[in-house]
Amino acid sequence: MPFLDMLRPKLPSKNEGVCRFDYPEVFVLILTVVLLALHYDFRPTSMALLVITTLPSLMILIYNYRRKMSFWTSNIVIILFSVVVGSLQFCPVISLSLVFLIGIRIIISGPENYLKLITVALVTAIVFYYVSTILDGTDMDCGEGWLSNTILLASMVVVLCQFRRVYQEYTGYKVRAKQATGRLSTMVSVINKLTRFVPPQVWEPIVRADSPVSVSNKRAKLTIMFSDIIGFTELSDSLSADNLADILNTYMHCMTLIANKHGAVLDKFIGDGMVCFFGEPDSRGPRQDALDCVAMAIDMRREMRTLRQKWRLMGFEGLYIRIGITTGYCHVGNFGSNNRLSYTLIGKEANLAARLEASAGKDKILVSESTYDYICHNYECHHAGAFQLKGFDNKVNAWQVLDPDAHKGHLSKWVDHTLPGFNLHLNFKDMKDDDYQDIRDRLNFALERIEQEQEKVAVTIAAEAKHSDNHHK
Repeated sequence: MPFLDMLRPKLPSKNEGVCRFDYPEVFVLILTVVLLALHYDFRPTSMALLVITTLPSLMILIYNYRRKMSFWTSNIVIILFSVVVGSLQFCPVISLSLVFLIGIRIIISGPENYLKLITVALVTAIVFYYVSTILDGTDMDCGEGWLSNTILLASMVVVLCQFRRVYQEYTGYKVRAKQATGRLSTMVSVINKLTRFVPPQVWEPIVRADSPVSVSNKRAKLTIMFSDIIGFTELSDSLSADNLADILNTYMHCMTLIANKHGAVLDKFIGDGMVCFFGEPDSRGPRQDALDCVAMAIDMRREMRTLRQKWRLMGFEGLYIRIGITTGYCHVGNFGSNNRLSYTLIGKEANLAARLEASAGKDKILVSESTYDYICHNYECHHAGAFQLKGFDNKVNAWQVLDPDAHKGHLSKWVDHTLPGFNLHLNFKDMKDDDYQDIRDRLNFALERIEQEQEKVAVTIAAEAKHSDNHHK
């Protein structure tokens, strides 16, 4: 899977982004108490402070070597700092330096821990302030000489190091975020392109639920439709490949829009034909699936009439659609291997729909008896006969679905009439409000031309009749 590996974001390693010593403040803490012990000639108070802070600090360094920061280690570090600040009786420069380090530790510990750590720091500093006052009894003068400046310098170095580390992490995250955004955009673009090859009823549940995909299928009751174009094979012998591809792509585009509108699963294109079915993965019940399939077939036949008029103006004659529909049980699902799957259907009913389509005439929709039983109360059909179909021992009864608009008289949404030299095709469903006047003007112009031609024909006939009478005299 090299392509998916290329798109998959790079995950950070276990120790990525972890500083070798993630607690440089601890070094300042140890340095502070050691300098205090030296400064006060290892008096008992400073020695006790050294022991109290140094041993836990060393344990923290050892435990957190190449580990990420946690709340509890931050809590211990802040307590140790607060112990020193309180024991020094809030000496200005040193206390301020250590408070800065406490602030850094609180900030990088996370917003949810701010209040806890601040409370711990204040309570610990105050407690040890009073403890040191009671035990020592005298104020500690820790502002003389080099001690305060050394600790202040060390604290500034730590602050700058922490800032540098945080800034490097920020820039690193920014670069990785940009790379991840680029990978995500690439993945979305690729997925959008790949979804054109898979029915939306198949890929949408996979994307929505992130469910596993494997070789699996089940038996389900489906309504299946096969269709193709009559006259396309003959036309392909006389057209260039460019014109042929343009006609086929236009046809497939229009039919795909209709299939999607009705909720059909567009299984595949077979040359100039297509296979659709209803019932899986989303079924509205066998009867409604059959009604939806027939409604889709009728819309496809109507759309083909519109396309045929356009193609006639381009000089391409004789293109008609034929459709076969049946309802029955098939196996539907993922067929193939773990490396290459195809969501499709197999079964005798699929073969029956293909045979009915081959037996249908121009602009005819043939349905089997099983489909007819579901739709006969909603659509007018007439018995087309019993057909001996290839692969079936007994003859198969088929019914032709009539156009619902064909028997509504003036209420019809379609007017389609063809004579030699005359083509009339009106589709009222697609007309816009501002088109009617233009259509009326063109029809009136056509009527005037018909009257003119009719008068010319009448004059010609009268002249020929007069000439014939004079000749006989």
